[in-house]
Amino acid sequence: MARIVLASASPRRQELLRRIGVADFTVRVPHVEESCPDGLTPPEIVTYIAREKSFAVPAAPDEIVITADTMVFLDEARLGKPKNEAHALEMLTALQGRRHTVCTGVTVRQGDRAVSRAQSTQVYFRPASQSELKAYIAGGEPMDKAGAYGVQGQGALLVERIDGDFFNVMGLPVVLLANMLAEFGVHLLSSEE
Repeated sequence: MARIVLASASPRRQELLRRIGVADFTVRVPHVEESCPDGLTPPEIVTYIAREKSFAVPAAPDEIVITADTMVFLDEARLGKPKNEAHALEMLTALQGRRHTVCTGVTVRQGDRAVSRAQSTQVYFRPASQSELKAYIAGGEPMDKAGAYGVQGQGALLVERIDGDFFNVMGLPVVLLANMLAEFGVHLLSSEE
């Protein structure tokens, strides 16, 4: 298998790569401003940023670089990571009892060849009381997550249902990634005979 570089500091993305059988990879954190041109749709925004991250990471010709960018959108408004606890409460209050979209852009690059795609998942929050939201925030989990929640932790208690890829909501759509890696000759479910 080609040498894999995950260009992300996210422990969730690292865990998901290991879960799908990519045990040997290097982490290099890209340093880019996560901004994009005006007028882009949510899938275009996340693929634009994932691509920018990819080309911000140096790589040898035999290395395959994986980057991703995940955002939460409520009525086309982008919900990033909360600035503080009050901001987290504002976001979670807006989400409760409603549907929102989690969109992840993924770029796979080797040399100058790069493929970028996006995955969208619909997430439905149950109605929650202010005291429940404040208790969740007090635990600290929402503070480094887009939309102020983590579906893989206690944030799961706020989610009524998910339509689409669960792993996308965690930050890395693994089936999409596996299909993209296959385009670069990396087949995660193949056996060598």
